[in-house]
Amino acid sequence: MLTLRRTLVLVGAAVALVGGALPAQASEIPAPGEIVMSSNIQHVTNVPKPDALNDIHTDMAFQGDYAYVGNYAGFSIYDIKHPKQTSLVSSVVCPGGQMDMSVYGNLLFGSVDSSRNDDSCNSTGQSATNEASWEGMRIFDISDKSNPTYIKSVETNCGSHTNTLVPDKKGENVYIYVSSYSPSASFPDCQPPHDLISIIKVPLKNPTAAEVIATPNLFPDGGFPGVPGSYPNGKSATTGCHDITAYPEKDIAAGACMGEGILMDISDPEQPKVTATVRDEVNFAFWHSATFNNQGTKVIFTDELGGGTRATCNAAIGPNRGANAYYDIVDGQLAFKSYFKIARHQADTENCVAHNGSLIPVKNKDIMVQAWYQGGISVVDFTDSANPQEIAYFERGPDNTAPALSGGFWSAYYYNGYIYGSDFNLGLDVLKINDPRTNQANSVKMDLLNAQTQGSYAEHGEGTPGGQ
Repeated sequence: MLTLRRTLVLVGAAVALVGGALPAQASEIPAPGEIVMSSNIQHVTNVPKPDALNDIHTDMAFQGDYAYVGNYAGFSIYDIKHPKQTSLVSSVVCPGGQMDMSVYGNLLFGSVDSSRNDDSCNSTGQSATNEASWEGMRIFDISDKSNPTYIKSVETNCGSHTNTLVPDKKGENVYIYVSSYSPSASFPDCQPPHDLISIIKVPLKNPTAAEVIATPNLFPDGGFPGVPGSYPNGKSATTGCHDITAYPEKDIAAGACMGEGILMDISDPEQPKVTATVRDEVNFAFWHSATFNNQGTKVIFTDELGGGTRATCNAAIGPNRGANAYYDIVDGQLAFKSYFKIARHQADTENCVAHNGSLIPVKNKDIMVQAWYQGGISVVDFTDSANPQEIAYFERGPDNTAPALSGGFWSAYYYNGYIYGSDFNLGLDVLKINDPRTNQANSVKMDLLNAQTQGSYAEHGEGTPGGQ
């Protein structure tokens, strides 16, 4: 069905080639499930969510010819050697959300931020008030892609909401920075103030010896105390971090820590040190994630206003809340430059807010692809960090296959010429961008992508072992 929305999308795409896309109006919501996109995006394929996994899809990682897609009920491995024929290789049923993932060699590390009665893949939910409950990290051997093996668990304080992989420079160990939050005096293993992260050391020759080796306190002053108030006006206090992105080549990391953003020195990965912090008491409600540019001179922080379950992409919330915030790193400190939020209004049934993304590797440019839940997938050029511009997008109308405010893209990442989107309910989408501003990226080949472990990409069209 050709709608007014689709007509404006095509016009907006043409304008995007010379500036920015035209904003859509609230009355132009696509029909449920209807795909709208800019003319420089192609929808290559969709692989439905596996029957074996009965919960929502979450985050992704990539290695060689494979994509790994998390799910609250476990994870799946996809063969992406030929992206147009992307196919499911295997699914592992192992409940315990949210299954944020990192991969390295033959190992997959999965986060469990769901209190369980034990650490097994047959576990059931159990209150965190019970000291015997378990949550933390699971480690799988993925050498056999058709039959991954669960080899180790590591319990961590307050579980593991997300995880960040930091390899050592000798190639002997990897460190896992575990981010978690929401302590309670009634939780024996998650006591306030919880101003820390957990660091797991994994010996690569003996991964079953993985253990927590440090729990550094990142906020000895207690961090941001928060601003009381109900949605959308309250601001979260800092009680741990939601997400940390490491850039090991440059010995730096950025943390989105609920009430504030931080920079860290990780030259000694066992003893990260906070070197700068920034707060936004006007617009940011919940500091959710962080991404560096390739040069490590900028950070994009995201605000997950409403926790990903609210309709924030509308006129009532406006352009500066639930958005990206761009900071330049100047003399080691974070200097605010601008906000960006998608201009296309979403229906009141559509959860929409800034979420997970990665860089598109283009020489001398800063371009990022990003998920916005039911706001779809957006590609933004932030080379001028004071004036970020959307250059492409893909979205569907409201997801009527699930309850309201519970759909859309959790993550969107660029990997070896294609964009991959992990949709809550509809599976794995593969997109192709064809634009003179990004086509150079097609020549950059990576063999690994953990979005929370950035690696520099070659800026002359050569491959980069280890990639991002």
